[in-house]
Amino acid sequence: MASYDPVYKVNPPLRSSADIRALKIGLLDGTIDAIATDHAPHPRRDKEMSLDMAPPGMLGLETALGVVLAFGDLEIKDAVALLSWNPARIAKVDDAHGRPISVSEPANICVFDPGISWSVDLQRLASKSINSPYVGRTLRGKVRHTIFKGRPTVIDGQAQK
Repeated sequence: MASYDPVYKVNPPLRSSADIRALKIGLLDGTIDAIATDHAPHPRRDKEMSLDMAPPGMLGLETALGVVLAFGDLEIKDAVALLSWNPARIAKVDDAHGRPISVSEPANICVFDPGISWSVDLQRLASKSINSPYVGRTLRGKVRHTIFKGRPTVIDGQAQK
């Protein structure tokens, strides 16, 4: 927040390095059993206000997997469980989300390549919003396709209409 750039104004607020280390420990030892994003994107005009006037929030869905794999120190299977199956179970929506892939199961699927390293570029995001504090950061793991209720919503990293 030293720059007073409203893109870093999020809720809950960004924390210290010690807090980040504690989060990683909690993820690794199982104390924390789910990862979710607030995903509070805003139009550019709202985030271009002064820090005290700009709303808190950031683009979260499109970068969550890449952030977790790049900085979470987790195995892929654990990251996927923390981002998918566990939150679905906790929210009691696991009858439709976080299900196994098989015939007659709901087709809510995210296909990603865990080997891709990529840099967050606002011009190349599929999301309509562009307020991300990860611009220029290198993330690992890129969502390629998503299917929600049997309908493709993202194909080759591009949002579908």
